[in-house]
Amino acid sequence: MKLAVTALMIGSAAAFAPSAMPKASTSLNMVNELELGVTEPLGVFDPLGWLETEPEAFERRRAVERKHGRVAMAAIVGCIVHNNHIVFDGYLSPSANLKFSDVPTGIDGIRAIPTAGLAQILAFFALVELAWMPASKYDGDYGVGYFGVDIADPEEKARKLNVELNNGRAAQMGIMGNMVAEVLTGQTMYEQYSAGHISPFGDGQGVF
Repeated sequence: MKLAVTALMIGSAAAFAPSAMPKASTSLNMVNELELGVTEPLGVFDPLGWLETEPEAFERRRAVERKHGRVAMAAIVGCIVHNNHIVFDGYLSPSANLKFSDVPTGIDGIRAIPTAGLAQILAFFALVELAWMPASKYDGDYGVGYFGVDIADPEEKARKLNVELNNGRAAQMGIMGNMVAEVLTGQTMYEQYSAGHISPFGDGQGVF
């Protein structure tokens, strides 16, 4: 688990870039990508020195960070919703007589999905990655705007992109922390909060 958390932190470290570097603007209304994500209190955070040694890889790494952040934000929201037992009505798989409400919360939920369902999920991922929102489009702007509204002001767009990056970083740590805590405690998020068990390093009873 420590290796997983360390790898996550290292993977996101290269995304913090200094504004002192030569400007690299994208089609996002000429927003400077090198200035995005450089926020207090850390400011520029590049402990491995990749910005100096591999500057040509910055654009791809930023795109990876942005996409992983978006996926993680969707994941943590879905985790919170499912752990509060908010589910779709009806059947996930009529042939298997499996209702949405039958899928357990937490990591074990994926084991309840039939193989055909997992194949459909993977096919959808492939469609998104290869056609709808291709990974090769590094600027992450897929023409849908901010809730359908295109933001023309570069300063406002930069602020919202900073918010997205930081929320994505928090979500990546959040979903990873949730999975680690579930494995360590054997309790889902809902079970931990119901028991008042906030820390994953206790015995499963009480706050710590």
